[in-house]
Amino acid sequence: MKDNILKKEFNKKDVTRLRNLVKGNSKERTGQGVGYTKKEEFHKEGDIWKENGRKWTIRDGVKENITKLDKFKKTSVPLFCPSCNQVMNKQLDPNYYRAHGKCLDCTAEFETKLKLGGKWKEHTTVTHNKEIDKLIEEYKAFMREKLNESNDGFVTESGEVEKWVGGINKDRAGIALQEGIEYLESLKK
Repeated sequence: MKDNILKKEFNKKDVTRLRNLVKGNSKERTGQGVGYTKKEEFHKEGDIWKENGRKWTIRDGVKENITKLDKFKKTSVPLFCPSCNQVMNKQLDPNYYRAHGKCLDCTAEFETKLKLGGKWKEHTTVTHNKEIDKLIEEYKAFMREKLNESNDGFVTESGEVEKWVGGINKDRAGIALQEGIEYLESLKK
């Protein structure tokens, strides 16, 4: 038969910790801490600061890490619809939330009210024109980016660098931009 004798000596700190746990004082200290204490910094809503190599801010009273994925946070679908506070668990809810900012049921209810009130045609016209305006802005941004892009050289699949002569004809690109904008404007209702 093996004997189960405890062969470890307990320190005073261990005994104190065990007594605190038995008494229900789990948060009581068992030793004295010595060392460096960090200076506390207080930040207010909207402040941005760096700490331990990361960027931080305060939004709605909560300290948040600023990451490359912040844009994704804004487009991700919440668990509950902001209009009706129901769980967004239908298959089409994420698509409707991204387009309208509410769930499928709330969007259907809103559109039904517009149709009954005789404002549906006006609503579709305004929505259509806003989409075209957004498309025009994206087209302008794309063209600006392409005009500022350097095309001094090109790396082939074999790894060779080819030097190119010439460049983008900015006058021709400007004319194409204007024609594209005029065409998109003509699509408005």
